[in-house]
Amino acid sequence: MAEFLTDIETLRARARQEIDKGPVTDAYGADLGRVLQVLNEALATEIVCTLRYKRHYYTATGLYSEPVAAEFLEHAGEEQEHADKLAERIVQLGGEPDFNPDTLTKRSHAEYDESADLIQMIKEDLVAERVAIASYTEITQWLGDGDPTTRRVFEDLLAQEEEHADDLRGLLERLPKNLK
Repeated sequence: MAEFLTDIETLRARARQEIDKGPVTDAYGADLGRVLQVLNEALATEIVCTLRYKRHYYTATGLYSEPVAAEFLEHAGEEQEHADKLAERIVQLGGEPDFNPDTLTKRSHAEYDESADLIQMIKEDLVAERVAIASYTEITQWLGDGDPTTRRVFEDLLAQEEEHADDLRGLLERLPKNLK
């Protein structure tokens, strides 16, 4: 374990060096370029998930569609919040959030979906949540102690993605299996 720096004059001098880097100091222990790339991939994932949920919200039809659509809308809002948190972190680290629609689906870990069947919509959203869970779990482990703040951002997103997956699984369990 490294010795804790107690010399306040040295701390102050280091804080003044490369002041334009904001929160990224010599203590930052991750590969900043790769972290920004991973953050932008997660941003694309959250934007695609927002769009998928919005589409499902607006196109859900049938007897059971109202409560399911309400869940889609709630998840869409939360996915947008995730995208906002990721974009904020990218900027904090001195990067630029990539909102380019031309490359969004290529960078996203999750896929967009145009299902018309309510059950299929739920299943596709559940698959996307499971992809995010696996991806964000791997990212938090990869970040380790190198960037604890970004790791906590992903841990918070991961917890909510797990809630979404549980919500969707619950919907599938409660809806009739032969529903169209």
